[in-house]
Amino acid sequence: MSGHRPPDGDAAGYRAVFAVQEFRAVFAAHVLSVLGGVFAEVSLAVLVFRQTGSALLTALIFALGFLPYAVSGVLLSGLADRCRPRGLLVGCDLLSAACMALMAVPAAPLAALFVLRCAVSMIAPLFTGTRAASLADIMPRDLYVLGRSLVRIVSQSSQIVGYGLGGLVLVWLPPRAALAAAAVAFLGSALLLRLGTRERPARVSGGGAITVRTMASAGRLLGEPRIRALLLMWWIPPMFFVVAEGVAAPLTDAAGVGTAGFGLFLAAMPGGTVVGELLAGTLLGAAARNRITLPLAAVALLPMVAFGLHPSLPVGTTLMLLTGLCAAYTLGMDQWFVDAVPEDKRGRAMSLLGAGLMTLQGLGMAVGGALAGAVPPGAVICGSGTIGTLSVLGVLLTVRKTGERR
Repeated sequence: MSGHRPPDGDAAGYRAVFAVQEFRAVFAAHVLSVLGGVFAEVSLAVLVFRQTGSALLTALIFALGFLPYAVSGVLLSGLADRCRPRGLLVGCDLLSAACMALMAVPAAPLAALFVLRCAVSMIAPLFTGTRAASLADIMPRDLYVLGRSLVRIVSQSSQIVGYGLGGLVLVWLPPRAALAAAAVAFLGSALLLRLGTRERPARVSGGGAITVRTMASAGRLLGEPRIRALLLMWWIPPMFFVVAEGVAAPLTDAAGVGTAGFGLFLAAMPGGTVVGELLAGTLLGAAARNRITLPLAAVALLPMVAFGLHPSLPVGTTLMLLTGLCAAYTLGMDQWFVDAVPEDKRGRAMSLLGAGLMTLQGLGMAVGGALAGAVPPGAVICGSGTIGTLSVLGVLLTVRKTGERR
């Protein structure tokens, strides 16, 4: 049931991506799982705060969405290549649904909510890595890049409208009922993947001590200069991007703009990212996207440096929009990464990519928030843009050198 596979080519476009039957199932499943994740995060935050009145514990339930990534991304990523991808994806969704259902039980104690939230986060990098690797099996070259772009667009859009939608759901549903709805969303995702995608064999065979094998494999991936350079290129810019989100509350509070200004500022960068990816995917072919990758990455953090001039909120929001637009460099990165990683290591590499991305974003947000307690938030964003730009330029040199040697 692989569906029609359109030919490679720059003129493929997003319409051709949706012509692939299996991608339609993967995409619809992704939309459902994103909605389920949003409902869960908002519901848990409300539930924990109502039960405890503690801002710290409420923040911790959000932080648990980031913290387990590093552990599971390293320890479990080997499963992405050693298991049949469809079965693993369906299994991850079913486990997530079970965790959500247990959280929805009225008698579930507070400690259980934290444990179950952690379990869902442990599953996430394995799922996202396996799905990313599967997309490369489902679609050829340029269609793969555009398919990955659409998956990211859904994730970014959830930051713009998803949490607002989650808040509206809680107007009609109590938090536990919203958690049950999240469980249903993950069950729907599992059903779509089971019925809408083809069974494929595992990329590698063999059992043994999976944890030891996986850690060794992660070390070997990081030991490859080209793969290491590309992983850093995926990890470093977002670590500095999210600093602005981490200090958005004190920044907008100092500007006296209230919650509306806060929401607008937070939506600017993901909004720019969505627009940038759509424009690059629609107007540019594969060769042009490759050409703009390094220049866009080099300047992506520069708008944040302008926060040192104390811009007004409208100007600051525009700067974050520009930063988001530059994130279109990721379309070129997608193809470079899948070309650099051997097929039998693709699942592990994708899981490692996602784990590092989420972990470093969590670290960047935490550090930025801590600095904002002693330094004006605009200065924190400016410093992040400056240090981040210098760091990215160093990584780009390595990316270019390793590309030239290939």
